[in-house]
Amino acid sequence: MVQPHRSPHSEGETRTYAGLERIARKAKGAPRERFTALAHHLTVEYLKETFSQMNRHGAAGIDRVSMTEYDLNLDANLADLVGRMKRRAYDAPPVRRVYIPKAGSDKLRPLGIPAVEDRLLQAAVARLLSAIYEPIFRDSSFGFRPDRSAHDALRRVREVVMGGRVQYVYEADIRGFFNHLDHDWLMRMLEIKVGDPWILRLVRKWLKAGIFENGTVTHPEEGTPQGGPLSPVLANVYLHYVLDLWFDKVVRPGLRGTAEMVRYADDFLVLFEDEKDADRFAQSLPERLVKFGLGVSPEKTGLIPFGRKFWRQGKGVAGTFDFLGFSHHLGGTSRGSMIMVRIPARKSVHRFLMETKAWLHQHMHMEPAQQQLYATGQKRQLVRWKGGSRFG
Repeated sequence: MVQPHRSPHSEGETRTYAGLERIARKAKGAPRERFTALAHHLTVEYLKETFSQMNRHGAAGIDRVSMTEYDLNLDANLADLVGRMKRRAYDAPPVRRVYIPKAGSDKLRPLGIPAVEDRLLQAAVARLLSAIYEPIFRDSSFGFRPDRSAHDALRRVREVVMGGRVQYVYEADIRGFFNHLDHDWLMRMLEIKVGDPWILRLVRKWLKAGIFENGTVTHPEEGTPQGGPLSPVLANVYLHYVLDLWFDKVVRPGLRGTAEMVRYADDFLVLFEDEKDADRFAQSLPERLVKFGLGVSPEKTGLIPFGRKFWRQGKGVAGTFDFLGFSHHLGGTSRGSMIMVRIPARKSVHRFLMETKAWLHQHMHMEPAQQQLYATGQKRQLVRWKGGSRFG
């Protein structure tokens, strides 16, 4: 489950390179435009700007070269990279796979760590693709986009529910989306807007790049590793065509009542006024996803009564649902009006408690006051702590 935070859609979200502005204006002014010349933007100057916007604390990839080390000879490194691209001699190295705790469970989530140079080039291409696609992405999409966050998605859910017409919430979970994204379908989708063969070739290289784990390299036939700056953009492109456009162009015109989708990456809800509309959507969604190599998790997908009609019938009639780390309930104000209540979901609380327990275990020898200061990030006060001890 995605946790609420302001989400950079890629490393290099801030747009200052003039070429990106021209691409964005063209994409907005001509929605059907196909961009056939993009690779010439990958200059030393553009890559240097992209590098300056990247996270300097990112982990090293398979070559163990850090951001600091790459930066020591940055101009020469970038000139060499651009030269290899012009000769079509660039090869995407395997990503280093690590595992991080999965929110709300004891399971681990795989994360792909690209080499610094590869991460830089991915971020540069991600900026180009974002300039092309942002003008056409739907308002229902909130994840990994500039000036949009999980909090914006949660706010939109509340606005729609409190508008009074929603009576049912369809909660959906796409099973292993990042592991099952179909490469061929993705390339066909990209080719609708992108006609530059070198950019398409680069994306294909990254999709097919090996995964280094336990001393061996495997080559995936589907999916895109989470961890690279390009993955969020590719995910949004894929779901733009699989879900967002389909809902707006095919599903919505056939509805009897109102309905709205709210999507954050691969987490999404559809809020319905009419139960029959919701039932038809629930029947058609699995078939739609299967066509693109995806499927729903039955245990995490279902239709929930959630609206003014059910709230009026009394406590316990309306259901609850979790979305983006929060559990959503219907309650009442002191004046007798309906209100939607959001509280941290059990999984989020469990994750917080586990993280807190692990931190306390690692710092058990600190005095309680020291633990409190450290946990709240007041490092200046820690430096002044009696005895001059420094922590972290």
